[in-house]
Amino acid sequence: QLQLVESGGDLVQPGGSLRLSCAVSGDIFSYYAIGWFRQTPGKEREGVACISGSGSVATYGDSVKDRFTISRNYAENTVYLQLNSLTPEDTAIYYCAARKFGDCSAYYVSLYAPWGQGTQVTVSS
Repeated sequence: QLQLVESGGDLVQPGGSLRLSCAVSGDIFSYYAIGWFRQTPGKEREGVACISGSGSVATYGDSVKDRFTISRNYAENTVYLQLNSLTPEDTAIYYCAARKFGDCSAYYVSLYAPWGQGTQVTVSS
């Protein structure tokens, strides 16, 4: 059974950077597109970035384009999300989720399972 575990969330000042990790185990890593989502209280979960199983395709939400970078390491079975130029509006719980044999064409939450437990990112001075 596939499992995802996020880490790397922290308190950071505006303009700062963080790298989030999503460790994947329990199945063949390259079978899964991995998406990063974020959520704040009272709002719907927002798609942030996605990387295909092969690593050849990466997509980004409009609000993070040119600031965030997604990558994956096949030796470590881990997907990374580099967050740069952070603003208070990036404060959220960040989740990673898997889509078996899927692509990164859409960020519909219902297309992804399972999900990790989330990691908190807080951007504040």
